[in-house]
Parts: sequence; structure tokens; C-alpha cells
Amino acid sequence: MKYKHLFFDLDHTIWDFDKNAEEALQELYVVHQLDSIGLSSPEVFIETYTRNNHRLWADYHVGKITKEQLREARFNQTFLDLDVHPDNIPVGFEDAYVKLCPTKTNLFPYAHETLEYLQAKYQLHLISNGFKESQAIKIEGTGIGKYFTHIIISEDVGVNKPDKAIFEHAVNLAGTTKAESLMIGDSLEADVRGALNFGMDAIYFNPFNAPKPDDVPVQINSLKELVTLL
Repeated sequence: MKYKHLFFDLDHTIWDFDKNAEEALQELYVVHQLDSIGLSSPEVFIETYTRNNHRLWADYHVGKITKEQLREARFNQTFLDLDVHPDNIPVGFEDAYVKLCPTKTNLFPYAHETLEYLQAKYQLHLISNGFKESQAIKIEGTGIGKYFTHIIISEDVGVNKPDKAIFEHAVNLAGTTKAESLMIGDSLEADVRGALNFGMDAIYFNPFNAPKPDDVPVQINSLKELVTLL
């Protein structure tokens, strides 16, 4: 076997971020009575938030913004985009979301089965740019911690994927080499190109079948494909 260690991303790869966020926001829409400030559709609110959140996370990955700026901007920008007056933006909405969303437990299909299968053949690890306090809740709530030898959070390391330093840290922590390691994740920039630029092979997790760039060697649309590939 060429590989001995598999490194997984968490959000959008194992933990279904968008589905969990949708569940949380549907609840918060009711709790905070967002219809009373002119938001007649939770679906439009969630769609607008998702667009803003993805854009801001892309900036966070590459160091353009901080954790605090991301958290301050994503809902404020969403409410403003939907023509909510700044005075009517609910106080504490971000905090309520950060508390609720990580407790949601939706994983991508075949997550447990695939991880259990791979754990028998490889050492598995997580590398996440997600925020430390949230990731711990997600991992515990979904019961996936048992599959991973090491859980590497960018806040602990001090750099985010795609910085080579976080991959170097992960490989050293695992006591292996980049040649024996494989990264699996949904983010082309943070996971796939980050790993490839470091010299580690990578698989692009592409569940929504977005166009595959030419510089991406391998992609999967479902986690269960890893059982055949690996």
C-alpha cells in the first residue's frame, strides 16, 4: 500500500455543514421572529447567508480576514443584503447560531461506514480550519472521534490550510512522510491545492459534481467511493 495515513477535512467533507446550518437557521428564524423584521422566507435568508458564509470562509482560509471578522460579517451582511435596517438586526444572533449549529449531527452519506472500513487499513486524522470550540462539539456529537488518531485544528497550529506549515505539522505529528499521506477534502484551495503544493497527494470531495479543474488529479462524489479507491 502506497499510503499509510489519510487526512480528512471535517466541514463540508464529513460533517454536512450546509445541511446542519439550514436546520439551525430554520429554528433560529422562528425563535428570533425574523418574519417580524421583514424576512418573509427562511429559504431566502438561508440562501443569502450560505453565499456570504462560503465567501467569507474562502477569505479566512487564505488569511484575508480573521475569525472575529468572519463571525461579525456573515450575519450582519446577510441582514443588510435583505434590506433589514441595522437597528433591527437581532442582537446575539451570531452567538445563538454558533451555540446551536455545532450540535447538529448530519454527516454526508456513508461517513461512518467508510471511516470504519478505512480505519482498519490506515491511520486516519483530521485537519480542520474550523473553530476549535465548534469542532469539538461536532466530533463528540456525531461519534466520529473514535476513527481518528490525531485531530489537527488550525487555531491550535497558528496557520490555516492551504499553508504548507499545517500539513507539515500534521505529517510530523503522525510520524509519517508526505509520500505516505493522502488528503481528502472539499475545498479546492485549502484542501486539495494546499496538499498538492506541499507535496502530498489529494482527493477532491465533490458531492455536488462541480466542474473539476484540470489541476485536480482525483475526485469523488460520494465518500463510499473511497472504499473502492483505497
